[in-house]
Amino acid sequence: MKLRVCCMAWCVAALIAGAGAAQAQPVRPGKDVPMARAALPAGVTVSTWAEGLEHPWGLALLPNGGALVTERPGRLRVVSPSGELSPPVSGTPKVDARGQGGLLDVVLHPDFARNGLVYLSYAEAGEGGNSTAVARGKLVQDGDRWRFADSRVVFRQAPKFASTLHFGSRLVFARDGKLFVTLGERSSRRTRPDAQGLDTHHGKVVRINDDGSVPSDNPFTSDKKALPEIWSLGHRNPQGAALHPRTGELWLVEHGPQGGDELNVVRAGKNYGWPRYTYGEEYGGGKIGEEASPPGFEPPLYSWVPSVSPSGLAFYTSQAIPGWNGSVFTGALSGQALIRLQMDGQKVVREERLLTDMGRRIRHVVAGPSGELYLLTDAGQGQILVIRGGR
Repeated sequence: MKLRVCCMAWCVAALIAGAGAAQAQPVRPGKDVPMARAALPAGVTVSTWAEGLEHPWGLALLPNGGALVTERPGRLRVVSPSGELSPPVSGTPKVDARGQGGLLDVVLHPDFARNGLVYLSYAEAGEGGNSTAVARGKLVQDGDRWRFADSRVVFRQAPKFASTLHFGSRLVFARDGKLFVTLGERSSRRTRPDAQGLDTHHGKVVRINDDGSVPSDNPFTSDKKALPEIWSLGHRNPQGAALHPRTGELWLVEHGPQGGDELNVVRAGKNYGWPRYTYGEEYGGGKIGEEASPPGFEPPLYSWVPSVSPSGLAFYTSQAIPGWNGSVFTGALSGQALIRLQMDGQKVVREERLLTDMGRRIRHVVAGPSGELYLLTDAGQGQILVIRGGR
């Protein structure tokens, strides 16, 4: 009898232990990855290309060696190859430049050399508050002046909401000519759950044609209750995005709350969990959701706890700095660094934090055609920095 009782007790204990193991949280992606503050490799330099910019946000390199750069208060400028700034480009959209809002990203049409088309994302005021919008126009030069001609809005985030936070918003053209737009969930307890629904653009990545129409192969076009532009859901505030150079897939970085910033590979129709699954917590403490992402929700490829506030994303594919080839770069706002992620396929195996001695908020990172990295510093007197390999 005693033997039977002991066996029953052992079985119950084993069942409890097994149940606990099945529910245990996996290791947070990034928790076991070594992180080091590092200097630039020997022979690699950082220099200032342009300065005197008020909170620069987006950068698009031009075929002639210059660039377009946005300033959050609402100005678009042309940067000459020698680093001179043009007067503000005329004809750009009116922006709601409060809080995190204003003129945000800029991207060239894939056929820019022929059609001169440029896309701008920005915070747009309207009935009910504001939201992210995307306008398309033609870059036209009149002497030493530039204008954004024939402008029209090709996308508006819906609905508008009274907030000055979490607009997203990066613009990325895919290889097939479709345009991805990353959108925040507006940083409100009221709108936070919207990231899990298909009836708003809050907390989504959307995909549109270059004229703003909806691609027929978007994942939710057959769902009459869904907004057809939606590509993926469950995002918080994605402020960096780029195409993987080999797969062509969209990767992005997004801000978590207090902790829980994420690197994600964004695929059609997938749910990235916010706010149900996050490695972050409320500001000041307090649980938001569960940590581990169960089946049906996509876990991050990598995450940061505590937060670094990642912004901008670039893949480095050049031999100009051989040790960096194959790396992923993102800027860090609160982390005040340039972050290099060393990759093994789709796995992060090492993190380096560069330029930490400069104490700059890095808003954006763009890979140049000859192995340069262009950085935007987020400040009232912001700069465009250039990192180059040794010659």
